Amino acid sequence: MRVSSLVMELRTLRYFVAVAEELHFGRAAARLQMSQPPLSRAIKHLERELGAALFDRSAAGVALTPAGAVLLQEARVLLEQADQVPRRVQAAVSITIGMLGDSTDPGASRLAAAYRQQHPGLEVRIREADLTDPTCGLRAGLVDVALTRAPFDEAGLVVHELRADPVGAVLRTDDPLAQRDQLKLAELADRRWFQFPADTDPSWQSYWNGGQSREGPVVRSVQECLQAVLWNGTVGLSPLGHNPPAELTVVPLVDLPPSRVVTVWKKGDTNPLVRSFVELASSAYQGQWPDDCS
Repeated sequence: MRVSSLVMELRTLRYFVAVAEELHFGRAAARLQMSQPPLSRAIKHLERELGAALFDRSAAGVALTPAGAVLLQEARVLLEQADQVPRRVQAAVSITIGMLGDSTDPGASRLAAAYRQQHPGLEVRIREADLTDPTCGLRAGLVDVALTRAPFDEAGLVVHELRADPVGAVLRTDDPLAQRDQLKLAELADRRWFQFPADTDPSWQSYWNGGQSREGPVVRSVQECLQAVLWNGTVGLSPLGHNPPAELTVVPLVDLPPSRVVTVWKKGDTNPLVRSFVELASSAYQGQWPDDCS
């Protein structure tokens, strides 16, 4: 069947569904933003093609015949499937990846190189998230898969750990504690800490506040965190290995769990591009593919 014929038949099915739901040719025509005569002709042509009357027409109005009722049920299924075709085709030629963290991370660089090699010609869109959404827009449907850091609410998501990084306190280099080889959270109890907006994931907020309720300026990005430390002496946290500006120092914290680099996707997602991303990420970060990824 030619594509033009298929499109025409889907259009006729949409005409039929409109009439079947409105049970009035005039209202259906208005809903379809067309005049009534071509709509009536299209329905009559469909009835001839099927060899069955779809509507009982009378002075009292329009009613579905038994054949029309069957077609209505089938047409709704077919049209729903047809509406999903563009999304499925688009999913096969592009992927949107959400990222939160250091894009210069060697693991991320290895992953990008491996993914390009595995999928030449694939359009990869990157959405860089701020610190207020650790899922990088995954829950909102803005991305297909995320490369981020835990913890956060994992309901409805699959979270696969790639690496665990020790964490340190970000301090100004002129801060007396900046000269220490390591610190404990209790030694920072009287300091002001940066905060995230009130609607930020509670698990995420708690982790980056050292598990305590803190006071301090509200920030939304890594740069805002660093500037809060630089200008106000605010305490921030950062995974070790990140290179802060010369005016700042990261001192290891011995009593804070490591920050977990993870890749995240929605449960039940069967997109092969997402699975390929996670498999390559596991290799790039020297992780293992989980046994249960459903």
